[in-house]
Amino acid sequence: MFYLCSALQRRYASPKRTPEKSMCNLYRLSQSVTEIAKLFDAGGNLNANLPSHIYPASNGIVIESGYLRSMTWGFPLAQKSKKTGKPQKPKPVNNARTDKLDSFFWNNSFAERRCLIPLSAFAEAQGERGSITRTWMSLADDEVMVCAGVWRDSDEWGPCYSMIMTDASEQMKPIHNRMPVILTAQDRERFIDGDESDALALCTPFKGELEIDQTDEPWFNRK
Repeated sequence: MFYLCSALQRRYASPKRTPEKSMCNLYRLSQSVTEIAKLFDAGGNLNANLPSHIYPASNGIVIESGYLRSMTWGFPLAQKSKKTGKPQKPKPVNNARTDKLDSFFWNNSFAERRCLIPLSAFAEAQGERGSITRTWMSLADDEVMVCAGVWRDSDEWGPCYSMIMTDASEQMKPIHNRMPVILTAQDRERFIDGDESDALALCTPFKGELEIDQTDEPWFNRK
């Protein structure tokens, strides 16, 4: 099983990160790899026990070219110490905004390496600093949603993926001004196989109904 250390949770799910700055830095997948493979008729021979809660820089699964693949959530972004100028651990850029997809960092992946990200729910932070809690969004009529993603190979982590974010739907606006691109069953093939303009046309706010669960779970899980 992939081990998620407490330091990683502190970095990406800490109450010090305000709701305005955090943007889908946590999602969960309740189904097993086998269940997802059957549900989406996807190939692959993954034996890994993936974590049910996925944070940036941890491993999740994506559907790429009809196959399930385990990848790291986040494209590595090189960083240097401001004091010493020495290289530091790369930062995982786990969200790709639709208005940035034509930039150098994202364009090649969006043009050539799009993928589907299965998940049960995604979380956003809500509340005052020091008492921020998790609000979970899921589909009201389906146990699994599929979000739009891009992927690439990296020297640092091997295959990695990022989730595409668009403007919030009316239902999501009180929680956050952006949300993942949720693809309906009829749009998934077009997103993967269409050209860039076809795929971009699908990167719009979700028109369906979301189930919103405002919990008292601390945004930073201390367990």
